[in-house]
Amino acid sequence: MNPNGTEPPRPPEAPERRSERRAGHGDPEPASAGRWHLRADPDTVERDLTRLVLTLVELVRQLVERQCVRRMDQGDLSDEQVEALGVTLMRLEEAMNDLCDRFEVSPADLNLDLGPLGTLLPTDR
Repeated sequence: MNPNGTEPPRPPEAPERRSERRAGHGDPEPASAGRWHLRADPDTVERDLTRLVLTLVELVRQLVERQCVRRMDQGDLSDEQVEALGVTLMRLEEAMNDLCDRFEVSPADLNLDLGPLGTLLPTDR
C-alpha cells in the first residue's frame, strides 16, 4: 500500500502469459511467436547432457594447456615444474579421451559450431 492509502499499480502481465490464457488450454503458442521452446527427446537427453559437460571440460582443459605452454615459454618455471606440467597435461588428455570412449562421443562431437564466430574449440589440433 502507498502512503496515501492506495494500491500501487500492478505491472502488465508478460504477453506470453496472456496469450497462453487466451489459447484456452494453457498450451503455449508455437515457437514462431518469438519464444524459445525446449523440446527434449527423452531418449537423447542423457547423451546430449554428457556431450555438453564433456565439451565444457575439454574447453577448460585446452585453456589450462595453453596457459601452461605460455608459462613454459616465458621461462619462469624450473625444469622439474616443466616436466610435471608435461606429464599432467598428457594425463589430462588421456583421461579426456577415456571419457569420450566411455560415453561413445568422439572429440569432434565436442566442438560446437558457433555460427559466424566459428567453432568453440580450435580445429588445428
